[in-house]
Parts: sequence; C-alpha cells; structure tokens
Amino acid sequence: MSAEDHQPPGSAAPPAVCAAAAAADGAPASHDGDAHRRLMLSFDAFDASHHRLWLRYAHTQSGSREAAQHIVGDACRHLLDHWEHALRQESLTEYAWTVLKEHVARWLSERGLRPLLAETAAFHAAARKALLHELRDEFAVLEGEIGLYAAIGRLPERQYDVVVLRYVLGCTEEEVAGYLGFETAAVRSHIRYAKRKLARELRTAPGPGTGD
Repeated sequence: MSAEDHQPPGSAAPPAVCAAAAAADGAPASHDGDAHRRLMLSFDAFDASHHRLWLRYAHTQSGSREAAQHIVGDACRHLLDHWEHALRQESLTEYAWTVLKEHVARWLSERGLRPLLAETAAFHAAARKALLHELRDEFAVLEGEIGLYAAIGRLPERQYDVVVLRYVLGCTEEEVAGYLGFETAAVRSHIRYAKRKLARELRTAPGPGTGD
C-alpha cells in the first residue's frame, strides 16, 4: 500500500486500501463476501485515523519523509494481511503500534542506523516550543538542548514513545493513550517517570510533580 502523508485523521484511506474495499464491493453477494467487505472497511477506518500520525512518527525516527512513507506502507500491508488476527488482540491500537515500531526498527537495522530523532529538524522545533517550555522550571537545560535530546533517546521504550507523541507530535494525553492502547493515567505516570529520569540524566533537581 502506498503511504501518503497528506491523509489527516478521519480522511479517506490511502488509494490501495480504498481499492481493497472497492474489490470487496465487487465480491459475490454471499456471507463470506460481506464479511470480507466489513473487514476491509474496518481496516480502512482504522488506517484513516492513524495513518498521518504514524507517518509523522516514522519521520522522526528515519529523518526522511520518503523513508517514513516506505516504513508506514510496509506496516500497513502487514496489518492488512493479518487484520483478522489484529482484531482479536486485547488492544488493537497497541498491537498496531507494535507492528509500526517493528517496521521502523527493521528499516533502521537494515541500514545500520539508529533512530534519528535528535537529528530531525521537526523534533528540534517541537522540543523547543513544547518540551523545554513545559520543563523549563524543572530542568536547567536551556543551555544544553543537545543533552536533553540525547537523554530522551535513552528513555525506556514506553516513556520514549509517550514523550515523542506528547511533546514532539503534539498529541494530548488522551490521544497518546488511544494510540498506545492504555489508560490516560498510565500516560501521566510515564510522563512523570520520564521527567524524573531526564532530571537524573541531566544531573538537575526535579521540579514539582516529578517526585514520588
């Protein structure tokens, strides 16, 4: 499936996915045909609500819009091929996020690269506007932004995901919870622990709200 990053949440699904649904429309009028059509439509709806955010996340990791399109396209193909299995998971959004991250990791590994978050211009801009602004009273990092970027890259996986989604991609806590498949309270907890770890990494005292 061709990944397009002009698909805002809630918009039409990418062309190949729409084509799959259209093919289902032309299936024989049978129980199996109707079931297949419903599966394709449910995938289209899920893809339309996640595609743009996935592209932005993949871009922060790969450093390239073209690479992000390739990564997300592969992840979507994988999901489509295993959609019935995905729907049986306890959390579809968490399962899909895991699939996306596996494809990001594979793309980077094949090229001998590490995540390029700190080298992504969009990350620098977002971090200065959101993360540093919010944390300026908690961490003495305004003179050491590079240290902060590196410290974020060393966060545990869930904390890293939450920080990137919340501060780099501008999601609300509720949206982060939805994308990662857990409760909003868990998002707040991950943010709190991430702030505490960043404070230790940067050898500064944590501010209000970061203590036990």
